[in-house]
Amino acid sequence: MPVFGSKAHPSKNQALLVSVMEFYHGVPLAPRRGVKKDTKRLHKILSGLGFQVTIHNDLTAEEIRHVFKTASLEMGGTCFVGVLSSHGEEGLVFGADGNAVRLAEIFSWFGDPGTAGVTKLFFVQACRGNELDSGVELEADGVSVSEGDSFSPYLSIPINSAAMFATAPGYAAFLHPLGSVFLQTLCDLLEEEGGRSLEVTQLMTRLNYRVAHNFEAKGRDLGGKKEMPCFVTRLTRQVFPFADRLKEPLPL
Repeated sequence: MPVFGSKAHPSKNQALLVSVMEFYHGVPLAPRRGVKKDTKRLHKILSGLGFQVTIHNDLTAEEIRHVFKTASLEMGGTCFVGVLSSHGEEGLVFGADGNAVRLAEIFSWFGDPGTAGVTKLFFVQACRGNELDSGVELEADGVSVSEGDSFSPYLSIPINSAAMFATAPGYAAFLHPLGSVFLQTLCDLLEEEGGRSLEVTQLMTRLNYRVAHNFEAKGRDLGGKKEMPCFVTRLTRQVFPFADRLKEPLPL
């Protein structure tokens, strides 16, 4: 189980980055070029913002479950950020062994009433629909599956949490050798002056806009294709998780 990081510090915000780039021999899922670029950049940015960052690469489905469940029991600070990047389908992502992990299961572990005061943010870089043929410059981050239901993960998102997906239900998410459109745009926003100070739903809305309006796939097969992220929120207060200084929540 490749891992970089240490046990959560009780007073620090936590970030868990779980990415699958290489799949086991015999698993019919293509390697995901660009994953390391996303992880390296996210680690640098989140560490600079005071998060204690833990990185896991190429985990099996069971290992993915284990690290997220462990993280749900060890959250510190006022904010937890979970990033999950792999091939996927609606409601599912795949481990390096090709087995599926249900997002609803992951989200449900973060619903302990004792952690209601911690803001939980999830960013999922994975397809949510049918696989697309690879283009010249871009690959699709998905796979078609014929068994198992696609139970929506939305109902399992706990209170004071938000989940942001790279794409809308039924559609593909794109991955470039220089990183994913979705996560690299998130990094752009967090590096820009003023971006870190945005309230989290404003940040997510701006991320939607950037990807939807500025990205267009290239290549013979995928040329002209677009990507539209979306998010689901159960936040009950305004939060500024990436701000350079603490801000008091504004009254609703």
